[in-house]
Amino acid sequence: MSAAAESPGVRRGAVYDRSYRPYDGPRGRRAAATAALYRASIRRALGLRRSWRQKAAPFVLLAVVSVPAVVNVGIGYITRERRLPIEIITYRDYVGVSSALLLFVALVAPDVMCPDRRQRVLPLMFSRPLVGNDYVAAKVGSITTILFAFSFLPQLVLFVGNMLVSDSAFDYFAGHLDVLWQVPASVALLAVYYAVIGCAVASLTDRRIVAGASVIGLFLVTSIASAVIVDNGADRGPSPGSPGALVNVLRLPLYLRDLVFLGHVDATSPLGGVDHGGMYAVGLYVIVLGLGLGVLWRRYRWVER
Repeated sequence: MSAAAESPGVRRGAVYDRSYRPYDGPRGRRAAATAALYRASIRRALGLRRSWRQKAAPFVLLAVVSVPAVVNVGIGYITRERRLPIEIITYRDYVGVSSALLLFVALVAPDVMCPDRRQRVLPLMFSRPLVGNDYVAAKVGSITTILFAFSFLPQLVLFVGNMLVSDSAFDYFAGHLDVLWQVPASVALLAVYYAVIGCAVASLTDRRIVAGASVIGLFLVTSIASAVIVDNGADRGPSPGSPGALVNVLRLPLYLRDLVFLGHVDATSPLGGVDHGGMYAVGLYVIVLGLGLGVLWRRYRWVER
């Protein structure tokens, strides 16, 4: 070895024996690929492994939708000595009570759907073994899971809190057993509905701002149109409700919520008093879901060729 190589000022190189080796780990099929995309979509939607700015929106939403439950439990604790405790919100009213869910869908659905198309990574995803239906199931399922969790957790806080501040926790639990299936069922109907619509609208463009504005615009335009139709119908008849209430895409799952809790549409709702209003709501709900899933299937059908 030369003196220059041995001097302390000269860096010595290192040779590593690196080579390509075949992968010998577990090999998953379509189910494994779908599950991996589902988990990655949830992480992206919640801002996990991302900057704090991406984490702010989902957890602020969770705090906002939990406020009515915390306030209701607090008032129940303060007035627990009275014979008739004060209840500011019921389990039925709590389903879909906050418009923050709409804002969350408008923010998250484009963030989950649009970058894949804009960055042109779909051909890589669908090379194998993933197909279009798997992709749609993973994306819609991830947003549905988050919406369900964010809608159900405040209900759980409300139920447990009311049970603890009541005179007898066991009596409260036994007297509200129907809530244990009514709340999950109605929350699931709402979560699936909003997730499908949000993903369907977001799939039509690769720009997140356009997709988010389109989601909000769809809900707002149909809400305003429905309000105008209902008001005009109320001026011409004694019934408080109108079939025009079905135009409101945002409120449609709440009519199904009434069917779950009450067995009929609430008489004070915009659809109250309409003959077979509940049946019409169920039919239109299925149609909207079918249209949303049809748009998603159409948009991602080409990748299966």
